[in-house]
Amino acid sequence: MQVWQGIDGLRKAPAAGGVLSVGNFDGIHLGHRKLLETARALRQRDGGQIAVVTFEPHPLTVLRPEFAPPRLTTADEKRALLEALGADHLVVLAPTKEVLGLTAESFWAILRDEVRPRHMIEGRTFTFGKGRGGNIEKLQEWSAASAVQLHVLGAVEAALLDLAVVEVNSSLIRWLIGNGRMRDAAICLGRAYSLSGEVVRGFERGRKIGVPTANLKVDGQMVPLDGVYAGRCEVAGKIYPSAISIGTAPTFADGVRQVEVHLIGFDGDLYGKTLGVEVTDWIREQRKFNGVDALVAQMKVDVERAKAMAGIDAARAIARVG
Repeated sequence: MQVWQGIDGLRKAPAAGGVLSVGNFDGIHLGHRKLLETARALRQRDGGQIAVVTFEPHPLTVLRPEFAPPRLTTADEKRALLEALGADHLVVLAPTKEVLGLTAESFWAILRDEVRPRHMIEGRTFTFGKGRGGNIEKLQEWSAASAVQLHVLGAVEAALLDLAVVEVNSSLIRWLIGNGRMRDAAICLGRAYSLSGEVVRGFERGRKIGVPTANLKVDGQMVPLDGVYAGRCEVAGKIYPSAISIGTAPTFADGVRQVEVHLIGFDGDLYGKTLGVEVTDWIREQRKFNGVDALVAQMKVDVERAKAMAGIDAARAIARVG
């Protein structure tokens, strides 16, 4: 997949006669996957290439930082997922003065006259342009008078573990993750939720008590509800079941929120490396213990549960393949 930067990159990306979609694409969830599935079908039928235009970072990080949502995917993860789903080109628009100042009419004119896609695919809640001046109704009106064929997709629904049927979107997924509902988040994403960050030095208590942890520095990404989770982490091509602790270590009264990952069966130095950790299952809430011995005993139970959950995940994966 070729990556292009900015409005100039948008103008140069070879999307003429192909399929184009514009959006934040945060999370690359089931709705985004449906969009790319539709794009692949159109490409197979009519030729051309698939170009995805995304904003990086979210425009609210500049316009109203206090309202900018925590991201579900890092820029690298978003790029990799879009490529895996069939995108040929990725145009990255940074929230610059030039980009944020484009009116809906001006942005549409660039797409119509310079990018010239044959097909454009958007969701029904799509907005674009300065002050969100453009919406799907305007895009339908404008595209009808052009050579661009607009495809408007409805919401994708999913059944959660409690059998509630929901419309999948990034806001819902953030709510699920914020409440520790990692299985439900995975249903909506179509994969396990992953945290990514550099391994930095923490208080280094884990090694001293026999349960070494990698302290993950997570910047700007949605961090799940405080608690202990099961998950997986890949290091040098090998996947390790993991026990993940998120919180302020109440037993030690640190007051500093951390993401600590114990890679079960791993022995080595991870400082300075960037790890991607899948957070798959809730194990328990964070709580204060009466001393280190009680904490260590519970941590051993947590590790065994995380190992067992990793085995369940593997069995489910085999069943799906079969």
